Amino acid sequence: MKRFETNEEKKIDLWRFEREAREAGFLLVAGTDEAGRGPLAGPVAAGAVILPFGIGIPGLDDSKKLSEKKREALYPVIREKAIASAVAFASVEEIEEMNILRASQLAMRRAVAALSPTPDFLLVDGNVSDGFPMPDRTVVKGDALSASIAAASILAKVERDRLMDRYAEEYPGYGFEKHKGYPVPAHYEAIRILGPTPIHRMSFLKKKHG
Repeated sequence: MKRFETNEEKKIDLWRFEREAREAGFLLVAGTDEAGRGPLAGPVAAGAVILPFGIGIPGLDDSKKLSEKKREALYPVIREKAIASAVAFASVEEIEEMNILRASQLAMRRAVAALSPTPDFLLVDGNVSDGFPMPDRTVVKGDALSASIAAASILAKVERDRLMDRYAEEYPGYGFEKHKGYPVPAHYEAIRILGPTPIHRMSFLKKKHG
């Protein structure tokens, strides 16, 4: 298994973007990120988190670089220490209707809207921000560069994975509990044998086989 350097090892300042927002006069800075843009099945999730500025959460990093066990361990810590946190989804139907990028933005807007108190500034992972009601800043690879976005990425990933585990019970034989809907050979083979389920993104399958 490939080993990623941790942010502590790379000496990355995870509070740089939050600090710059505070220096500009914003006090409640949230980060938002999505999980599940790439899978063939299941909704896309988004997290949004406001952390107390500078708080220490050992191991906080991009959710993709963390093991499932580490993400699960960090999840309750983030929930407990956050000023506010939320996770929201955009459904398979919404993904099919509006495309995955727009659906991801929708999930992020829903997560941000669920925060209480409401943030006055938003850090958005990636290079697209669409329709947020407060000032925002996009941060490419923000889940590895911003504490708030990293925390949001972990919440989104954990809750989406838990949802896919429940779908594995509802739709046995597809291996959702293992691959969480991502496009791996075993998943394609299950679709070939069993056919797609109602939670499969048919537009994604058509791209592969069309």
